[in-house]
Amino acid sequence: MTTLITGSRGKVGQTVIERLHSAGVAVRAASADPAALSVPDGVGTVELVLDRPETFEAALAGVRQVFLYPEPAGIHDLIKAAEAAGVEHVVLLSSASVLAPDAEDNPLAWHNLQVERALAEADFTVTFLRPDAFASNALGWAHFIGRGLPVPLAYPEASLAPIHPVDIADIAVHALTDASFAGRAVTLTGGRSLTFREQLAVIADVTGRDIAVEEITRAQAEEQMGRSMSAAMVGSLLGLWASATVTPVPVADTTETVLGTPARTFEQWARENAAAFIQG
Repeated sequence: MTTLITGSRGKVGQTVIERLHSAGVAVRAASADPAALSVPDGVGTVELVLDRPETFEAALAGVRQVFLYPEPAGIHDLIKAAEAAGVEHVVLLSSASVLAPDAEDNPLAWHNLQVERALAEADFTVTFLRPDAFASNALGWAHFIGRGLPVPLAYPEASLAPIHPVDIADIAVHALTDASFAGRAVTLTGGRSLTFREQLAVIADVTGRDIAVEEITRAQAEEQMGRSMSAAMVGSLLGLWASATVTPVPVADTTETVLGTPARTFEQWARENAAAFIQG
């Protein structure tokens, strides 16, 4: 039984591939540019472009499970192709944002919500993994830290529970290999809430650098963030952080509750990625 992995160039996807392959599971890595993939020997690669349905049949041939990154483009055609190919189970890497009261109007959530709703109508079993903040989001500060600049934050006291990407991968592998887990929907976080200021203190300790925080206004944050993302997405993120300043994001399921193994800490993630902050 072959398992198809989308998002194969990301940290979560790469780790899922490595874990499954090491366990003897037949794995196929999918990408819009399969030639750019780096996969273990014995792992097949295939082109899969979600807005090009002509790539679906070859990618899904002989596949019974799919680890899917959320992409609304082409999702209904992909579901039809998966049903025709005999796919039995899809594990979706969704987002905890779909649980927000304003999910319908929140671009951060709506992207994932469209995919969840489409999959809910499919004939096969679907497992929803809904991680909250990734620890790797902190890499957005590397430019400032690496150059010795203060990190500009509109909401430095926003309290999140960042999850190590490898913990997400381990839970995804569990979802793909343990039939008793199939069909569940789980919200995933790290094991501890940390404010942005506390996360930066961890990075400072790990790198041995002094890291200053520059508190900026929301308007300044909108201007800075708007250089690289849409105004709607900027508004969603700033709204989330403003809310998390008042009400910390609660700790939800972790590898401790799902797998019985301690959740990896933000400090562990920071140590593993210290070079990114030193080089900037």
